[in-house]
Amino acid sequence: MHNVFLGIGGNTGNKQKNFEDVYAVIEKELGKIVEASSVYETPPWGFQSDDVFWNSVIEIESSFSPEELLQKIHSIENQFGRTRNMREGYSSRPIDIDILYFDDLYLETEELIIPHRRMHLRRFVLVPLNEIAPALKHPLLRLTSFEMLENCKDQSVIKKVSD
Repeated sequence: MHNVFLGIGGNTGNKQKNFEDVYAVIEKELGKIVEASSVYETPPWGFQSDDVFWNSVIEIESSFSPEELLQKIHSIENQFGRTRNMREGYSSRPIDIDILYFDDLYLETEELIIPHRRMHLRRFVLVPLNEIAPALKHPLLRLTSFEMLENCKDQSVIKKVSD
């Protein structure tokens, strides 16, 4: 079994229902949810939108390889109505799932980079990650979640929605 941390986000549709439903689908299709952070309301990052995001981090146990996991994640995102257009950059979406960590693996392919290459720059990832795994150490930066949050220059206002 692999220990995987996933970032969950979304800013369109019924966010509460989307989060409840995506947790159930993740547990059914990806692996057992070991821990889940609170859900946080956060501003869009990297683009403009009138719709705020909800974000959380979950830890799962999964038997899939990183590549298999990514394929399954894309399938789940599609089930929730996510469309991807890489030329347009960031955009609003009902559900977004990012692989933050996969064991202590470092992987860089054309399709996938683990650990997530921008997580240390984003409070919307670091706040929920720090909630459930403050001592977890980034395999490249050699900083804990707590240390990355303390050093993060992103000043976005993050508000807890629910536990």
